Amino acid sequence: MLIGHSGRMRTFGRQSLSLTRFTQLPGHAGLLAALVFLVAASHGSPAGADEQKMWPAGAYTFSDELGGFEITGVTGKGTQDDPIVIVEEFQSATPVTLTIRARREIRPFEPSGDYVNGVLYMRIEALNNSGHPWIEFEFELQEILDRPSVFGDGLSFDQRNKSPTNIISSKFAKFDRDFEPYDRLLFTVGQVDPLASVSFQFLITDYTPRWTFYLVQDPRIPST
Repeated sequence: MLIGHSGRMRTFGRQSLSLTRFTQLPGHAGLLAALVFLVAASHGSPAGADEQKMWPAGAYTFSDELGGFEITGVTGKGTQDDPIVIVEEFQSATPVTLTIRARREIRPFEPSGDYVNGVLYMRIEALNNSGHPWIEFEFELQEILDRPSVFGDGLSFDQRNKSPTNIISSKFAKFDRDFEPYDRLLFTVGQVDPLASVSFQFLITDYTPRWTFYLVQDPRIPST
């Protein structure tokens, strides 16, 4: 609605820009100008731009807002039977960061996948459009952007499980986990050629859940 309860024209956007100035134009010109103004204002809104980058699934949203890669699809709930599946495209062989945000309330260990429960099963499906073969691929968890995730924060690649069976890749035969001073998961012994895809499956546990955390993804190329 453009007319308030007082009968006055509402003002949108900056306080100095009022729709009244457009409706003073003659005939249809005023209405057209007002509509153009509203469309431009909505497309120029930073909040609107951010919302377009959010991919909701389960109790979280996933975003490529920090750049360097593109999310093309997200499905699932994050449970063992229905993991979060994130389809991505990498245009370069440089580290990129996936932003993960809670969108539901926190209920530790609640099994349905409808709430943030500290247990998140994930599968990454990555298309190598970098023009270089990948010979390794590393993931790193961060509670605070650009800071290592330490033991005490509760965030890890299932650190309590000493012999995990759910860490799998379609193109890499081995993996290694490091927990101090970083939470890192490195896949080795394999190769992903340009324009080929690879999948990675793992479990993220967060026993002191935060509303936002980050997953750094680092494809490695041959040194020579």
